[in-house]
Amino acid sequence: MDSLLSLQTPNNHPPQPQPQPHSPPPGLNPTPLPLPLQPTQTPLLVPKPEPLDDFFSYSQQYPHWFPQQPQPNEFELHAPPFASGSSQEQEDSELYNHFFRVSQLFRTAFSDTLFQNDAVPEPVTPQPQPELQPSLQDSMSHASNSQPEPEPEPEATPEADSRALVAVPPPESLTVAAPANRASKKKELVRVSELSFQEQLHFRGIVRRTRMIYDTIRVLITIEEEKRAAAAAAEKAKKAAAAAAAAAAVSIAAAGAAESTGEYSAAAETTVSVAVPAPESAGEQQSATDIGAGNNPPEAVNNDEAEGKKRLRGDLIAAQMMKKQHLWLNRDKRIVGAIPGIYVGDVFLFRMELCVLGLHGQIQAGIDYLAASMSPNNEPIATSVIISGGYEDDMDQGDVVVYTGQGGQATNSVRQATHQKMESGNLALERSMYHNIEVRVIRGMKYEGAASKSGKIYVYDGLYRITECWFDVGKSGFGVFKYKLVRIEGQAKMGSAILKEAREIRKSGVDFQPMYCLSVDISNGKEKVPVRLFNDIDDIKDPLYFDYGRTTGFPPFVHHQTGTATGCGCVSGCKDECFCSMKNGGEFPYNLQGILVRGKPLIFECGPFCSCPPNCRNRVSQNGMKNRLEVFRSRQTGWGVRSLDLIQAGSFICEYAGVVLTREQAQLLTMNGDVLIYPNRFSERWAEWGDLSPVNPEYQRPSYPSIPPLDFSLDVSTVRNVACYMSHSSSPNVMVQFVLFDHNNLMFPHIMLFAMENIPPMRELSLDYGVADEWTGKLSICNG
Repeated sequence: MDSLLSLQTPNNHPPQPQPQPHSPPPGLNPTPLPLPLQPTQTPLLVPKPEPLDDFFSYSQQYPHWFPQQPQPNEFELHAPPFASGSSQEQEDSELYNHFFRVSQLFRTAFSDTLFQNDAVPEPVTPQPQPELQPSLQDSMSHASNSQPEPEPEPEATPEADSRALVAVPPPESLTVAAPANRASKKKELVRVSELSFQEQLHFRGIVRRTRMIYDTIRVLITIEEEKRAAAAAAEKAKKAAAAAAAAAAVSIAAAGAAESTGEYSAAAETTVSVAVPAPESAGEQQSATDIGAGNNPPEAVNNDEAEGKKRLRGDLIAAQMMKKQHLWLNRDKRIVGAIPGIYVGDVFLFRMELCVLGLHGQIQAGIDYLAASMSPNNEPIATSVIISGGYEDDMDQGDVVVYTGQGGQATNSVRQATHQKMESGNLALERSMYHNIEVRVIRGMKYEGAASKSGKIYVYDGLYRITECWFDVGKSGFGVFKYKLVRIEGQAKMGSAILKEAREIRKSGVDFQPMYCLSVDISNGKEKVPVRLFNDIDDIKDPLYFDYGRTTGFPPFVHHQTGTATGCGCVSGCKDECFCSMKNGGEFPYNLQGILVRGKPLIFECGPFCSCPPNCRNRVSQNGMKNRLEVFRSRQTGWGVRSLDLIQAGSFICEYAGVVLTREQAQLLTMNGDVLIYPNRFSERWAEWGDLSPVNPEYQRPSYPSIPPLDFSLDVSTVRNVACYMSHSSSPNVMVQFVLFDHNNLMFPHIMLFAMENIPPMRELSLDYGVADEWTGKLSICNG
């Protein structure tokens, strides 16, 4: 790390550093350096607080697995974010002190005149106030070295004491409690630069674990929402069926009465024929069945919202729970510039995740800044902006942006309704330009594969400098502040540009750089989506010379069923407490969107003996790939794999396919140096996905369904699939999850690959094979 620069003035001392719960790796010793500031000519306005979303007012009952007491933060980059806050007992004590002080002043001021209705109170003679000390040091030395002589207090007369509301104690027993000194709210602005490789890995690991906790909680909340939606739909269907039955009974009774009196008519017949079938209730009952089976969640959610019930927001609840457990990052210090552990091009599915990581602290506003009241130099300083097309006067050309200030918009509109003011975030951007402080730029854009209801994702595009600021008339005829942002050179390619490029590749296929596209589909149609082969480095075409295998080839004895084959009897889709659910420990391994809820030693999916349809929620990995992958040539890793689509955390990617060999067969083939993969060497990264130990100390790692030690290998020397080209990494973004579905032999599970984090398009996929070559960092898949 080169420096941690601190914005401070000679008369403004930074707050004392808080104790670090976890020290950074060796060699990371920040040394604050002063940033040159120039005094301003005019006084600055204190910016108004930004409008917030319903995050802090969003109250939900936490799930049963969430603890009541917060746990210490194991992933904080600096000090815990709430270490400086006062306790409840201290606040109560201060309240009592203030009340007692005011009571004493009330008795002293009005004891002589309170009960004299006709008397005129004497004027209060102001007492001379002590002169203000020139500095904090002088005040402290004065208080410690010299004690001022106490002034003689006037003797209390019996007449005055007798007119008091309460009995006045003797003067020597009177004590006036002074208010306690509150902790300073000022925060230190720091910049982190020139980290070593080990330090980068350290901070990257902290960010990855924090994001994994966020995604884990968010996915678990979707399960709670599914259960609530299914229960609400079932209750509504039950009420509708009861109402339809009651209406049918009334109609039949009326028809019977009319027939007995001889007044039966076509109108009564029509009434009976309409009321008895009750098609709507039958449809709603079927919908409840489908929702219970996990096949129709949107209708349930919409019905729930139509009845006035709030939909569970997993992104908000996850952020709330992590905030309560002090798991938000970068809260004690405000970082200007790059955030350690966050790379250019990182994609975030929800805006609240930006707040959790400290990348952008404002929940709703587009400009994040440190307010003047909290800034060391008493000036607002901007740290990041979000560009998402929310203002009609914005101009985004990638490396150069004309950014419109905040404020003045009409409700739910991008058009200006009033003039903007030089305050809040607008003033912070102007001050950042004045002090030459860079800002982080995050772009919000609609993209395929987004998880939010708006269809928008957020991508970090790097650092920009504010070079110009001016006041102009906008398109709507109102005055707006505009800022010219220029991207700093030497950074990685913008993530938004990579997303657009991946989109063009998906649309054009072979037409995008055709001279380097060796094949549009090396699977030859065996996969549901094509697997592209790309090489713009050399003339090697090795992946074209292998037979492509979509699934793993098992020996015939593996599929031999011992005893009677069993499966679930769910016709429309698996429901809670069905046979396949109980095999997985009483819960389904996936949510309705096919996202893995938590990693387990083994997952049982529905198989050929189950009655459920192919779109059952418990048939995910067996349905094959959904994301378009590309095998590409890399100078660092040789052959690698990347995706042309955005892959959500917890999503299924593909199977690691090959030909299964027993131990005896493997011993014969390894003598010839054939390429073998040993499944028992894969690291147990599945245990990290769904790990709630940071928020729940009673969390236990799943141990059921258990799996015996695996004693087979995969031969990929002649038949392989796209997964065989994934590189090894000690901090992978892909994990191995063992799955059974087409047979019940626990000794031979399928090797399924799932995403451990949100993987943006064109980013290389990596696995932790457990054993890697110490020279190249690549997997040594030969049993040498």
